[in-house]
Amino acid sequence: MTRFLTLFVVIMAVLFGLQLTPWGQEYFVIPWTNGLAHFCATLVDVFDDQAVAVGKVLQSTKNGFAVSIEAGCNGLEATYVLLAAVLAFPSTWKQKFWGLFWGFIAIQGLNVVRIVSLFYLGQWSMTAFEWAHLYIWQALIMIDALVVFLLWLRWVVREEQRGGTPPAGGAESGGGAAAAPSTAAA
Repeated sequence: MTRFLTLFVVIMAVLFGLQLTPWGQEYFVIPWTNGLAHFCATLVDVFDDQAVAVGKVLQSTKNGFAVSIEAGCNGLEATYVLLAAVLAFPSTWKQKFWGLFWGFIAIQGLNVVRIVSLFYLGQWSMTAFEWAHLYIWQALIMIDALVVFLLWLRWVVREEQRGGTPPAGGAESGGGAAAAPSTAAA
């Protein structure tokens, strides 16, 4: 547990530290956030042709309401938390890959739902927008990362119990001898 916590904190510090550098902002965070705004505008355009993205801003051409996707709203922080947790936990690289792959999709998918819902909520009621933005969605995105990690953890443990590959760094029992396959009568 100490190894996991130490690695988790170190990886988090590195990821957040890199994000805060001018290089991290210019070549990763800003392009990611702008791309997210454009993706949301494209998605909204399927149902409502009155949305455009300019940089990190998703705006309605009908009434001028706009949502600016700021730091903390682009889903990167929750993704970093999941990335650090998965990388810190002793498992195989294949298991880590699948945890990060599906986790990224879950977090960013929910984040797109958040941005689009806030875009429409703000056009309807600024009070509802503020409440949903500050209290509901902030918590849901981090809870999403936690739930994804816990589901992945459950899957890793089940894989290990089924005789799958041991966690990275773990030793196989039995001296490396393979068990004979069993057959069952139908």
